[in-house]
Amino acid sequence: MSSEIMDAYWAAPPMARTLATAILVTSISVHFGFVSFVWFYFTEDRLLRFPPEIWRLATTFFLSRPKLGIIMDPYFAFQYLRDLEVANSRFPRKEDVLWYLITVGGFIIFLNRTFLGGGFFLDALIMALAYTATQDQRGIRSNFFFFTVPAQAIPYCMLVSSLLMSPAAIPLQITGIVAAHLYDFLSRLWPEFGGGRNILATPRFVSYLVQTPRVLKRDYGTAIRQPNAPTAGSSTGASTGSVLPDSWKTRGAGHRLGGN
Repeated sequence: MSSEIMDAYWAAPPMARTLATAILVTSISVHFGFVSFVWFYFTEDRLLRFPPEIWRLATTFFLSRPKLGIIMDPYFAFQYLRDLEVANSRFPRKEDVLWYLITVGGFIIFLNRTFLGGGFFLDALIMALAYTATQDQRGIRSNFFFFTVPAQAIPYCMLVSSLLMSPAAIPLQITGIVAAHLYDFLSRLWPEFGGGRNILATPRFVSYLVQTPRVLKRDYGTAIRQPNAPTAGSSTGASTGSVLPDSWKTRGAGHRLGGN
């Protein structure tokens, strides 16, 4: 049974799997008192000291709400990031999904630190993921708890549920919608309908981050690739069709788990 669970875990899309795991581990560690939250929250002065605590740019999105949030927040983060990673034509490559997370995360931090304050922004990120994942699903019906609603209404259903259970989270969630809409406007609406250019195109350095690492894992040993050595297919002009590190590819095919 445990091996089946682990097989399903490693077969999940890598970015969605990693984000959900980071949220779950961080939230359990903080809410059960194993680690102090002061290591994870975002504040500008921590970035300006030496050495800068740059990990806070990521960990500010890792802490869920307590109690039921420890389960539900990783679930929603996994569900909507999975939809972007494996079922959205706007993000055909892994680096496109990574750049989306970097860009929208930056927008969320800027909006909150400018207008609201606070140090943890997971609610905003989940809302942004839900908004982006459902914009291209018009005409599709999706399940939200016990209700079936139009897919594009999911973010607003989440706002209504927060109004009933956690009203204080609504301003933070709204910044997630604003950040996702800003990304959509700058990367798609403005180039397609305004005649401008996509200023949020995925830069090359992000593609480099997800390329095969220097040490290549093989079933029959380990090969060390020289820094300037051609990768598989590069000498013939062929493409391997994937930019994932080998350590990810050996874990499974990344099929979707279940459905909405």
